[in-house]
Formats: sequence, C-alpha cells, structure tokens
Amino acid sequence: MEGVQWVRDAFRLFMRRPLPFSAMFVAFLLVALLATLVPVVGGVVMLMSLPLLSLGFMIGSRAARDDLPVHPGLFIEPLRGDARRRKTLLTLCAAYALCTVLIMTLSDWVDGGSFERLQRLMAQGDGTRGELEVVLADPRLGWGMVTRFGLAAALSIPFWHAPALVYWQGQGVSQALFSSTLALWRCKGAFTMYSLTWAVVIGVFGALVGLVFALFDARQLAGLIAMPAGLAFSTMFYVSLLFTYEGCFSVSDVPRPLPGPAA
Repeated sequence: MEGVQWVRDAFRLFMRRPLPFSAMFVAFLLVALLATLVPVVGGVVMLMSLPLLSLGFMIGSRAARDDLPVHPGLFIEPLRGDARRRKTLLTLCAAYALCTVLIMTLSDWVDGGSFERLQRLMAQGDGTRGELEVVLADPRLGWGMVTRFGLAAALSIPFWHAPALVYWQGQGVSQALFSSTLALWRCKGAFTMYSLTWAVVIGVFGALVGLVFALFDARQLAGLIAMPAGLAFSTMFYVSLLFTYEGCFSVSDVPRPLPGPAA
C-alpha cells in the first residue's frame, strides 16, 4: 500500500502549508500564461519549464517538511547550483520540450487536426453543436487522442524522477532517464496503487459535491467549486512527487540544499 501512503503524505504536507503551495502553482500558471503570449518561443519555453515545475515542488515539499520557507522562487533554485548540473537540467528540459513537440505533431497528423477543431468549437460555446457532432463522429479524433495521451503517458515515465536525479544525485541526462524508467518499473505495483488512489479520491470528491448540490437543487452552482478544487488537487499531486521519489530511491546520503530567501 505504499502508493496510497504517498498520496496520504501529500495531503498531510499540503495541509501544513496550503497557501504557499497554492501560491507556487498559481505563480507557475501565470508565468506559463504570459509565456504563451509570445509566439513560438513562449510555447517552447513553457514546455521546457515543466520538468522544473515538478522539481520545484519537490524542493518545496522538502522545505515544508523541514519548516523552511516555501515560495515560487524555488522553481529557479535548481538553476542556481553548479554549472554542470545547471547545464544538465537545461538539456533535460530541452529534451522534454522536443519530445512533447514531436508527440503533438504526430498526434495532429493522426487526427488530421480534428482535436484542434474540437478545442476551438468548445471555446466558441453556443451555436456550434452541429459542428461538434461532426468532429466527435470523426474516427480520426479517437485515434489521435489515443496517440496523444498514450505517448504523453509513456514520456512521463523516463522524466518522472529525472530532474530530481540530476539535481540531488548529480546524474547525467541519459543516466537519469534510464534510472527513472527502471525505478517506475520496479515500483510498478506502488505506482498502480498511487494512480488508483488519485482516481478514487477525485471521483469520490466529485460524487459528493454533485450529491450535495443536487440535494439543495443547485446543480448549476457546482461549477463554482470546480476551479478551486482543481487547483488544490493539482497542487497536492505535485506535492506528492517528492514521496514517489523517496519511495523509489535511497536518499539518506543526498544533500538537502537550503532554499533561497523567501520573496
């Protein structure tokens, strides 16, 4: 039941510092939103920053556990280290961005652009029901979704622990990707329980919220809680990454760099 314990520990740690952890996630979302406003380059920078997002939360989780400050500045803390590890981390980030772009390109080719059309029609809202039905009936959309999410899930395996292995254990890019993949394979039972636990927690929460609003005949208001709940669960997921890392690797001899001063 180690995977269940990872989720339980994440909830407990999040509840110790809910506002600082949430501030970290919101700050990242705002920076990512601003980055997307810059054509091409902004999107690439955003994709490159995702490994630093997971690593920043790992550092923040350790800081919270050690009663140290938790703040958005921890996202750039790994880049303040020695030049070799900084270069390795940036190479890892670039590799992640490149792989993601390749996955998106392949998926768009498989679905013929139907997923992009679906997103555009959903954003437009009313008056597009007929077009939505046409897009949803396109068999290429299903194959594109399988390709997109299947390859994204496969990509997450080597990159799951890789940033932490570079930062805390000084591994190179290839070694970190291999070690992460091997760790997830060896701990596949724990990760299965970890995934199922998250699915059950979110499913039960959604069912309870729906039931409560239904009892008060206010189903239309259920959406009001969706955004804060999504923010909280997303943040807790990133907090849990530290526990998955420590559950897969011996960290007794790994130094714990002190975070920089709070902003």
